[in-house]
Amino acid sequence: MANDRLTVAVLGPGGVGGLLAALLARAGHRVICLAGDETARALAADGIRVRSEHFGDFTARVEADTELREPVDACLIAVKATVLDAALERVPAKALGDGGLVVPFLNGVEHPAVLRERYRPEQVAPAVIRVESTRLAPGVIEHGSPFAEVDLTGDTVPRDRLDALAGALEWAGVRVQVKDDEAATLWAKMSFLAPFALLTTRYGVPLGDVRTLHREELVALVEETAAVSRAGGAPVDPAAALARYDAFPPATKSSMQRDAETGRTLELDAIGGALLRAAERFGVPVPVASGLVRELAGTADN
Repeated sequence: MANDRLTVAVLGPGGVGGLLAALLARAGHRVICLAGDETARALAADGIRVRSEHFGDFTARVEADTELREPVDACLIAVKATVLDAALERVPAKALGDGGLVVPFLNGVEHPAVLRERYRPEQVAPAVIRVESTRLAPGVIEHGSPFAEVDLTGDTVPRDRLDALAGALEWAGVRVQVKDDEAATLWAKMSFLAPFALLTTRYGVPLGDVRTLHREELVALVEETAAVSRAGGAPVDPAAALARYDAFPPATKSSMQRDAETGRTLELDAIGGALLRAAERFGVPVPVASGLVRELAGTADN
């Protein structure tokens, strides 16, 4: 893939957004980070510092603002689902223009429809990322996984525009696949994420303990999620999902678990709620998922 120079905005330069912003900037692309006043000032002054055994330790210079004020080739959306509506005020459709892609790296399966109500359908290119990356402070990112992998998709997006962004990310060091089936791509992520997030958060333990101490519940939840995905026309192999869990480092934590540990609002509705709504829509019983979501919702309310 080519590495044509792009102008990329990043809404939410946290663990995921900050890492991608720094990698793209290091590869020679113009990057504009969109955040609140304090974070924008810090990034404009000091850039983004990345600590990573995989990518090396480096600092990348970026631009920063509180709002998008000019057209870009792509705007990566890397905020939590819990703050999506408010965060999108920083990306006015008029400023984005007709040619810029909107690329959400959000958890769940319902956000593309929300974004297509706000922006042109042919601009919305959902993406899935597999990475462990954490913001330690504004502009300070710790990348902990030995990989960063992205699946880029978009049933309504011209393929050449997907390929251009994929090429930029590839040259920046991210492994990228452009996928043809948007629903299958999003549900493949959901089939992995939902059991991982719900169980690590419910028991407060990393993935290694979930796959040993709570193996039976993990298997049941993977099978439920796969059944919902199949009912929606996106086949998922439960055995493949379990194999991926077994391949991850045992200390891996989900982002929902990290949010719970720090008292932040959980993405429970975007992940667990979306799974239950899809299950009800397709008539698929999900007793394990329902119980976990109910327990976590009760914990969050207390």
